[in-house]
Amino acid sequence: MITLQELCVYLDKLLEPSSIKDYGLNGLQVEGKKEILKLATAVSANLETLQAAVHWKADALLVHHGLFWNQDSYQIRGIKKAKLALLCQHNLSLIAYHLPLDIHCEWGNNWRAALEMGWDNLQPFGLANGLYLGVKGRLKKMSRLDFQKKLEDYYAHVAHIAPGGKEEIETVGLVAGGGYKFLSYAADEKLDAFVSGNFDEPAWSQAYEEKINFFAMGHSATEKIGPRALAAHLHEKFQMECRFIDIYNPF
Repeated sequence: MITLQELCVYLDKLLEPSSIKDYGLNGLQVEGKKEILKLATAVSANLETLQAAVHWKADALLVHHGLFWNQDSYQIRGIKKAKLALLCQHNLSLIAYHLPLDIHCEWGNNWRAALEMGWDNLQPFGLANGLYLGVKGRLKKMSRLDFQKKLEDYYAHVAHIAPGGKEEIETVGLVAGGGYKFLSYAADEKLDAFVSGNFDEPAWSQAYEEKINFFAMGHSATEKIGPRALAAHLHEKFQMECRFIDIYNPF
């Protein structure tokens, strides 16, 4: 068993949110039970996730996308009111880490994925506001089609592809979630491929114009990696029940 305070102190030390300029509140967002026996993790604090955590009788829920963002209204109304009411009714703590859970070199969405997929020579990639959000690395040379299959198997998600680069892939950059605009950074570094979560209309032409392969694997799918890995780590570290709640989201 661990207290909520002890858990938050450990997570703040592990993920170091104070060193990162973010646009959402990192750390404890809603205080619940003082003691944590069951911890759930998930990508986002949507209503279905909260309901699943309550159904599992979790004492705390740790997510990548929390409830409070810098540009939000101060009004507590509508769905935000419903979510807060559910958290308070069941004394369920909500903890969130946004960019800290993207950039972490062991448990983050990008580096953890690269490690689990067996990439070598990992280095920071995707500089924004003085912070490297992603990772780049090298893999055993394979065909574009084989690389696509490897990504689809790993993320359990269909790939949307702009095959603008070489038929064989050896060097790759990755910025999970909404990082498709880093495609130009990957092209500037002469990488064979760039992987992200979402995509938009310009990415198709840009991939062909800059001669790079672009793979979009889903915003939610690429940001399951950190919360899922953190659940396993916290279970091993504190010997408490931990579960990753996998809510369907094809986007």
